[in-house]
Amino acid sequence: MNIFPIPVAMRAGAAFLFALCLASTASASVLKTDTAKSTIGATFKQLNVPVDAKFKKFTAQIDYDAAKPDASKASVDIDITSFDLGDPEYNQEILKKEWFNAAQFPKASFVSTGMKAGAAGSLNVSGKLTIKGKTIDVSFPLNIKKDGNNTVFDGSLPIKRLVFNIGDGEWRDTATVADDVIIKFHVVATP
Repeated sequence: MNIFPIPVAMRAGAAFLFALCLASTASASVLKTDTAKSTIGATFKQLNVPVDAKFKKFTAQIDYDAAKPDASKASVDIDITSFDLGDPEYNQEILKKEWFNAAQFPKASFVSTGMKAGAAGSLNVSGKLTIKGKTIDVSFPLNIKKDGNNTVFDGSLPIKRLVFNIGDGEWRDTATVADDVIIKFHVVATP
């Protein structure tokens, strides 16, 4: 029985949100994402055991100005077919209709609608998250730090997989795969 597909789906959503959030923190100058150093992933519980997954392919457009964070913008596109649970069989299962339905919805996305300066080194990001054809308003804190010439964006966004119909039919039962998913992102961007 393949029960890992839901976790992957959840992580894919989480990864996508993270990428989108990073894109939302962009400045007056568009930053280039270093995909070799950046990650988007998802964590969820299956049979009450934490499962970590990641998206191997995503793009992030970040327009960030540290002097004017409220003017920052970001967008993230995640390739759903790149979701990796660490097992080829589970990776294929999660792409099916009851999970991500990748044939009809091959991408997830995040587009920022606003950013506000938070505590030192952070932003409060708002935006639209779209997974499996459903768009919802989300908000989350985003930590920003300089690393040489690079700007690093770290954050996490909790979501509910069932809001996006990830895990239809028998997989709606949250006793096997939890409804809570945390999308985690680490984006390294260069000028």
